[in-house]
Amino acid sequence: MADSPHRCGVIAIAGRPNVGKSTLLNRLMGAKVAIVTPKPQTTRDRILGIWSQSGAQILFHDTPGIHAPSKALNRRMVAEAEAALADADAILMMTDADDAASCLGRDALVLERVRAANKPAVLALNKIDLLAKPALLPLIDAYAKATDWVAIVPISAADGDGVEELVRQLLPLVPEGPAMYPDDELSDRPLRFLAAEIVREKLMLALRQELPYSTAVTIEEFIEPEAPAAVRISALIHVERTSQKGIVIGRGGAMLKQIGIAARTDLQELVGRPVMLRLHVRVDEDWAATDKGISRILDD
Repeated sequence: MADSPHRCGVIAIAGRPNVGKSTLLNRLMGAKVAIVTPKPQTTRDRILGIWSQSGAQILFHDTPGIHAPSKALNRRMVAEAEAALADADAILMMTDADDAASCLGRDALVLERVRAANKPAVLALNKIDLLAKPALLPLIDAYAKATDWVAIVPISAADGDGVEELVRQLLPLVPEGPAMYPDDELSDRPLRFLAAEIVREKLMLALRQELPYSTAVTIEEFIEPEAPAAVRISALIHVERTSQKGIVIGRGGAMLKQIGIAARTDLQELVGRPVMLRLHVRVDEDWAATDKGISRILDD
């Protein structure tokens, strides 16, 4: 693209919960900027990934999964996703193609939001490594009839298959303009936010179905002395019930220690030096049930 005008714009990654949006963002960035767990609705906020190459910069917004919200926290998440669609220059919708028989029906709400946004859109059929080859062409045909796409690209976000072609289809959709961020930046999120997300990821991976997704992590202290001294981080895990606090801490503090060890490994890779991590658990009754409670914890 050396002889072409520089391009820079925003692409929102939209889809149902757990279709691989965060996995794709990390694949595109070549680094971990969004947490990934098997639990639906892991992503709660828009996460910006800054993809840069000579002649172009794409600002990818990884969004919370679009679903029919029944609780205050879910409504906030869906509102974040819808705002991202409104702000974007183009939309990358993702779906998981591993269950060809039902994925189009499950995507009805997402397709509705994509149509309403009225932006150029590309569809990524993810998890093609799990799809029987004869089912792919009929699936592409079914989605092609659902709305107008610039392109439909089969991919595997996990192993990178098709991702290069996906970027090639997306590049013409961003407008001409100068880069908004330095080429070596991968996200606009501060280290404090990324640290909280890493702790939350390890918490969710360690406890899986034992703990409701309405668990939050906030950073109380983030001290970066001059290198090579260790970064000191103190994180607070918020739960809604006293019984949940016991689950997170575990017998003799074993579970909390396990979460801390796993989080510290990723945090040290993130900051590039040793990390001293302290974890605490606090009960905030029903914090996720009201807009006021959510704002108190997540917007603090």
